[in-house]
Amino acid sequence: MPDRLRDLLDLVLRSLDEPGADGRALAQRAHFSRDHLDRLLGRATGESPVALRRRLLLERAAWELRARGATPTAAANGAGYGSLAAFSRAFTKAYKISPSAFAATDGVPIGLPAPNGVHFHAPAGVAFGARDGGGAAGGAGPGGRDLADRLVGHHLARSRELLARAGALPAEALARPLRPGFVAHPLEGEEPTAALMAERLVATLEIWTAAIDGEVRDGPGGGTWVQRLDRAGGAFTRIVREIRDRGAWNEGFVDALCEPPQSFTYGSVVAHVVEYGAIRREMLAAVLAELGSPDAVEHAGDPITWELGAG
Repeated sequence: MPDRLRDLLDLVLRSLDEPGADGRALAQRAHFSRDHLDRLLGRATGESPVALRRRLLLERAAWELRARGATPTAAANGAGYGSLAAFSRAFTKAYKISPSAFAATDGVPIGLPAPNGVHFHAPAGVAFGARDGGGAAGGAGPGGRDLADRLVGHHLARSRELLARAGALPAEALARPLRPGFVAHPLEGEEPTAALMAERLVATLEIWTAAIDGEVRDGPGGGTWVQRLDRAGGAFTRIVREIRDRGAWNEGFVDALCEPPQSFTYGSVVAHVVEYGAIRREMLAAVLAELGSPDAVEHAGDPITWELGAG
């Protein structure tokens, strides 16, 4: 990133806690006219200084609501809004969820859709990345994600599609042993039925997210396979992004749920979940095709197809 652009972005960042820092004030500090500053940042980032600052303030407010337990009123004050009502309207418009509801979420990303890779990075900075054409919070497509986002995003999207298909089939069909002898992982044993494949596809995510977060898993979560996947998948996505952002792939943790407890690196666990998950889910796709969902195999098993928009 050119030093001058970084200087201008730092100018916007330093202004986050200054209520009077409008576009004119930012331009004066940069020793430019307001129109010139708008053109410079607009060409480089796709946002005006005011729009960029407003988005970063909302992203910081979202982080404070969830990570720090800030009240909506405190978040509104920190984001420079004159009233809680005005903040709530702006926040809800951006995140499609109210501030208080967002505070209770787990997997909803803090980053808002943006034409650049500039986002708030806790506790008091910004992260600079590739242009992404939109953040996950806005429901944007998979374009512009890094490798970790692609691998995890595709695995979860493909798994969700297949679990929805499985959930629409009769229980007796799902219990039919169409793959006797199939073993996705040697420690887990045979998976001859679609029902068992679907259950383990979800349970793997639940088990590993609990292990990494140091929580106790007392059994399957409540709800349908899709509902359980959405919960565990949201938590797994958060975990992977936190590991990636810290550059912690080679760091380790102890899984106290193992008997005896074992240590693993974060990178090996993420690779394990995605690679063995791919084996299991594509076998599930083949079985579902035999059970009456013929396009399960053809739809979006390939990450290239998914990224091109078929997912």
